[in-house]
Amino acid sequence: MSTRDWQGKHVTVAGLGVSGIPAARVLHGLGAVVTVVNDGDDAGARAQAAQLEAEGIAVRLGDGATLPEGTGLVVTAPGWKPDKPLFTAAADAGVEVWGDVELAWRLRGLDGREAAPWLAVTGTNGKTTTVRMLASILEAAGLRTAAVGNIGVSLLDAVLGEDKYDVLAVELSSYQLHWAPSLRAHSAAVLNLAPDHLDWHGSMAAYAADKGRIYEGNTVACVYNAADPATEDLVREADVVEGCRAIGFTLGAPGPSQLGVVDGILVDRAFVENRQKHAQELAEVSDVNPPAPHNIANALAAAALARAFGVAPAAVRDGLRAFRPDAHRIEHVADVAGVAYVDDSKATNTHAAEASLAAYDPIVWIAGGLAKGAEFDELVRVSAQRLRAVVLMGADRVLVAEALARHAPEVPVVDIDRTDTGAMAAAVREAAGLAQPGDTVLLAPACASMDMFTNYNERGEAFADAVRTLAAEHA
Repeated sequence: MSTRDWQGKHVTVAGLGVSGIPAARVLHGLGAVVTVVNDGDDAGARAQAAQLEAEGIAVRLGDGATLPEGTGLVVTAPGWKPDKPLFTAAADAGVEVWGDVELAWRLRGLDGREAAPWLAVTGTNGKTTTVRMLASILEAAGLRTAAVGNIGVSLLDAVLGEDKYDVLAVELSSYQLHWAPSLRAHSAAVLNLAPDHLDWHGSMAAYAADKGRIYEGNTVACVYNAADPATEDLVREADVVEGCRAIGFTLGAPGPSQLGVVDGILVDRAFVENRQKHAQELAEVSDVNPPAPHNIANALAAAALARAFGVAPAAVRDGLRAFRPDAHRIEHVADVAGVAYVDDSKATNTHAAEASLAAYDPIVWIAGGLAKGAEFDELVRVSAQRLRAVVLMGADRVLVAEALARHAPEVPVVDIDRTDTGAMAAAVREAAGLAQPGDTVLLAPACASMDMFTNYNERGEAFADAVRTLAAEHA
């Protein structure tokens, strides 16, 4: 596209916030006539609106349902549900709806500028960690790159800014993929699929279909999880460029066209000359931080995408060694009286919690929060043998308690019946009383945090603070 394409084009931006405001400013800067519509009309929204209006951008607060007259394109924040009246009106008027990712994709070659290829990652869990691992590997290979999308640098900044990139490591949510119909990545990975955000997508089939959009038009590799057949099914269904390959990753020994693990070594049987007989050593399991099973899977997916881009084996090793995980993702906080305390507050759904619980044994598990419609029977059933005890807190803790009663009735359960700021400290103390030397006290809530905390970060900080207080008392 060129700047001329945007001159005088009437664009409606749906939603203020981290994606809507930058999109409005970019479009205004390109010469479009921009109107921002927003459902909310609170003090924060009014302050944001005042800033945009001072820049010449029209804003309508409290009216996110009406399509402004003359609209030729709608650019939406990813969280706006597809059944919003605004989008029905757009469809009736023959007006396209793009997300911020679609906008960035369309603008990446604006006015003939060099467009960096995208290595894209989605999945129910592990996206951020995998993208950051991938960026670390690409940097170790000497490539100019950035982790973008849901994390790091804004996608619009990455494609329009002054910094020039050789390749971008892109995290994409199911929401973003839903609104990105023309995205065509160099290579992409779906890490896993488990029920999540079904209230937004309407069904598991629709959720999976939106995740699968990431494979459409891939040119080199579609990376899938060999332990999750649903991800391979999405590869089979994708319309890709001729010659694009299906590349699996597995925690076991890899077959041809797979990456996997042999005797503590991450190996590649996909991007080698004779993949029927040969494998290339990439790194050791000990190079992955932390070396929990699901994190090793993340590392293999990142390595597969990097190898698809031509990165040398040594850069995979060096990038994994240099990587440091974000806070509240299976983060070891302290050892107190022979017990390890691990913060995985980011485990906000059952799939993530199951992966976290699989990394430790025996465990005193701290769980609970907002269930978001989740069921806990399968999680408890597969994890029961690892549980020393469970401490429950949060609005929907009874749902976890009921699953424990059905599938692990012998496991002691402590109920924290309070929602004040001291609840987490109480949970940690109860867990400490139940744990024995060699155990792990694991915060892996399997639930969202907003019943008691602003977000999972605040919940994780409350856990870490309580653990540090406990450690100081034992010093």
